[in-house]
Amino acid sequence: MANVRLEKIASRVKEELSLVFLHKIQDPQLGLVTITKVKVSPDLAQANVYISVYDRENRELILEKVNSIKTLIRTELAHKLKNMRKIPDLNFLIDDTLDYVEKMENLFKQIHENDNGKKD
Repeated sequence: MANVRLEKIASRVKEELSLVFLHKIQDPQLGLVTITKVKVSPDLAQANVYISVYDRENRELILEKVNSIKTLIRTELAHKLKNMRKIPDLNFLIDDTLDYVEKMENLFKQIHENDNGKKD
């Protein structure tokens, strides 16, 4: 039962954070930032927020910038989630899932090309 509750809270936090990034944070240096996943600790004290950044070369810089304004983001989140007693501390992390998928696709492509080369 607790897992369902945590999943609902994580989903709501993700939804509201997405809106905060879309409407409240007007920093062109951030570029396109997407909230991909939120994991909330069982005591609701911490939330790991995974972000996807379109500009791959500046990921670390953008992550630092997001971490520098995380108190502002948490405050905006608190305004949106008034029914929650405790707003978790936000830990922003880069979501590298798409990089992993791209790497795997390239490996499969190489395997497929090698198999085709051996048949000829």
